[in-house]
Formats: sequence, structure tokens, C-alpha cells
Amino acid sequence: MNNLWKKIMLVKPYYFFIIFIMSVSVCIFALRSNNQNMGTLREKVFAADQSGQGVEEALNNLRSYVNSHMNTSLSNGSTSLYPPIQLQYTYQRLVDAQSQQNNSNVYSDAQNYCQAQNPTGFSGRTRIACVQAYIESHGVKSTPIPTGLYEFNFQSPGWSPDLSGWSLVVSVVLFCFFAMNLGYWILQRKHKPKK
Repeated sequence: MNNLWKKIMLVKPYYFFIIFIMSVSVCIFALRSNNQNMGTLREKVFAADQSGQGVEEALNNLRSYVNSHMNTSLSNGSTSLYPPIQLQYTYQRLVDAQSQQNNSNVYSDAQNYCQAQNPTGFSGRTRIACVQAYIESHGVKSTPIPTGLYEFNFQSPGWSPDLSGWSLVVSVVLFCFFAMNLGYWILQRKHKPKK
């Protein structure tokens, strides 16, 4: 082990620095690739949301990718490049369904109320004004839709065992070797006997 360490210290520092730069380049390329793949999966989620089919599957694919790759966060956090996923078409479908349900309930309530108020009208002709007035006075009251039904936060890990993660580890190790090796070479030059 001691011999190996001596051999490492004899390597010129710029070799470590060159390999370090290459490793950092690979890391940057891999992080960019992770982010681009996340963007593609995010677009698939938006397309599924618009069509209304396969939304859950697309979300699961995106979630599993983001949870296992660096530089892919989709959250409200300060480190995220992208905001959370907001499924606008799913939200609109939820609003429409709620509105339709509420309208249906108000209309049937209006019919029941007006029938009790005017039970003698021929074929409901006198009840039309009553129904309209009831609907206007008891307008649709929408309840807020929980954001968990249409908004999703996905947080990427700080380190992942993929190309970007391992190249980051190699870069840190190489930088440490470069720093130690450079320190060793500087000390050797200072203690070198003058002629």
C-alpha cells in the first residue's frame, strides 16, 4: 500500500488535473442528459393529461425516473429548475364534473321546491319562473379541489448510482489526488537542495 501511494505521488499533478477535467465533462454531460430525459417524460405526462388517457402511467414513469436520477427535480424547492407538474386538463375535467354535479343537484332541488310551492300548475308551466329564480338565488357553490389531484412534486436525489453520480464521485476523488499530488510536488521543490 505504501509503495502504491509513493507511485501515485510520483505522477505529475497535471495528469490528475486532465483526467479530472474529463471526468467533470462526463458528469456535466450526464446531468444534462438526465434533465433532457426528464423533460421528455414530462411532455408525455402533459400529452396524456390533454388526451385524458394514460395519465397515471405517465406520472408513474416520470416519478420513478426523477426519484432515481440527479438533476431532475420538479418541485417548489429552491434547487428545482422546473415547477411542479400541474395537470391543467385533469383540473378542468375535475372542475367540470364538480360543476355538473352541483348544477344537477341545484336543478333537482329547484324542481322539488317549486313543485311544493305550486302543486296545482298544469304540466309545470307556472313553475318555470320559480325554478329559474331558485337556481339564480341558490347558485352553484364550488368547493376547492384538493391540489393533490392535479399537482405533483417530484424531488430528485442528491446522488444517484448512474453515470452522472459515479462520474461525480470520480471527479471528487481525482480532485483530491490532484490537490495532494500538487502539494507533494510543491513541498519537494521547496526541500530540493540548491546547487
